[in-house]
Amino acid sequence: MRIAHVVVTLVAAALAGFSGTVLLMRAEWIVKALTDYRVPRAWWTPLGVAKAAGAVGLVVGLAVPVVGVLAGVGLLLYFTGAAVTVARARWYAHIPFPLVYAAPVAGALVLGVLS
Repeated sequence: MRIAHVVVTLVAAALAGFSGTVLLMRAEWIVKALTDYRVPRAWWTPLGVAKAAGAVGLVVGLAVPVVGVLAGVGLLLYFTGAAVTVARARWYAHIPFPLVYAAPVAGALVLGVLS
């Protein structure tokens, strides 16, 4: 179970880190999406930093479990908020995208408890 926890945690961290990085780099496709969802530009950098910090926290959590739990919960709240933001913007077909990022985080939390 421990190996599965490490693998899923690293996948979750990689996805969250990727998501944070593309936001901080202002990739064209993410800028368009955030503009379509009416996310204020002033929020983009803090949101990208939050995702990147969550990714780092997941990895650190492999050695310090409480940090991993806090990072995981924070990322789950973040991606839940992202799904709500997408729904409020009425882009219902895009709701699965933040959930794809949230799923491995949830898996890492569950596996952390079970291992």
